[in-house]
Amino acid sequence: MIHVRSRIAVFTLSLALVIVACEKDATTPTDPVNAGPAVPLAKFSGSKTYPVSVFATDLNNPRGLKFGTDGYLYVAEAGLGGMISTRGQCDSVVAPIGPYTGGMTGRISRISHSGERSTVADNLPSSQTSAASGSLVSGVADVEFIGHQLYAILAGAGCSHGVSGVPNAVIKVKGNGTWSVVADLSAFQMTHHVANPDPDDFEPDGTWYSMIRVEDDLFAVEPNHQEIDRISPTSGSIHRLVDFSAYGGTSWIGPTAMVYHSRSFYVGNLAPFPIVEGSSSVYRVSRNGQINVWAKGFTTILGLEFDKKGRLYVLENTTGNPFPTPGTGTILRINKSGTRDTIATHLFLPTALTIGPDRNLYVSNKGFGPPIPGFGEVLKIDLHDSADRDDEDDD
Repeated sequence: MIHVRSRIAVFTLSLALVIVACEKDATTPTDPVNAGPAVPLAKFSGSKTYPVSVFATDLNNPRGLKFGTDGYLYVAEAGLGGMISTRGQCDSVVAPIGPYTGGMTGRISRISHSGERSTVADNLPSSQTSAASGSLVSGVADVEFIGHQLYAILAGAGCSHGVSGVPNAVIKVKGNGTWSVVADLSAFQMTHHVANPDPDDFEPDGTWYSMIRVEDDLFAVEPNHQEIDRISPTSGSIHRLVDFSAYGGTSWIGPTAMVYHSRSFYVGNLAPFPIVEGSSSVYRVSRNGQINVWAKGFTTILGLEFDKKGRLYVLENTTGNPFPTPGTGTILRINKSGTRDTIATHLFLPTALTIGPDRNLYVSNKGFGPPIPGFGEVLKIDLHDSADRDDEDDD
């Protein structure tokens, strides 16, 4: 989602995401983190396109997606927003992006092997920006499993988003569709400030983007405050792993997507607006919070996933344009040798990806925008052509 004021462009993508990026004066991409060796900036081995099909439809602003232990695909949906206002009850997001209005239109869906959608949980918090900024929606940001237990992370909740009764939180979803708050993320952010918050772009309740499981804990990324936090689903305790604002200083990094591989976190970022081609990076973050740049030269990263061969798939929401643009999303693959392949192009504002049990890619497409019922979809990208099998044998 895009909102522009005199000095600030705001990218609100929520799986429940509202990401805010300040326009900076620099026109050359710079990385504030002093890093070790990185994958080469522009070492492409070639461009391939793989068969792409629509796997599921009738989704409302789909964001993060994961396969459960039952083999079905679970999709976080930001929802359709709402018109309930909390203006005057708490600190609001400033105009023209705010004030937000909210409702309980968020949802989690389960997709069968044949692509049929069913509702796992609904009546979850969802919010939308002001009409002046396009009524763009935030809601359920991501889903994750620990064993058979489903968890979700909310990004469109909290009083500042027009939902006073529910905070942004990690929630536990029961088999009957009911849910309960495990960890109050709104309260944590209001009492544990990052080093360099941006007052003009600040979201009091935060705008969480992605969540992953590592052993028995959950780890979540928040782009607006620029942090990664560890959440215990049993005790509800929250501990900050890393504060990207302390590394970026006045340079807004905006961490978005995260994956765990070989005992390290790999984190993609959005970077400031207007979009500068190649200004996003993949960061490697150690278990004790040390940051290094691992690969450079990407644009608007919103998804990361490793395959069983140790190759990283990078989802770019928009390429070749200064602001988010439908039909310009791309998926790249970083091979272990450092070369890069183009896997898919011309995606429509994609917001997340995952690899299925069949080793194919699944992508949330048409993943952010205004409250249009059923507009979103999940794409399936078939990676099993003969050329790709050859690559796997040689890699």
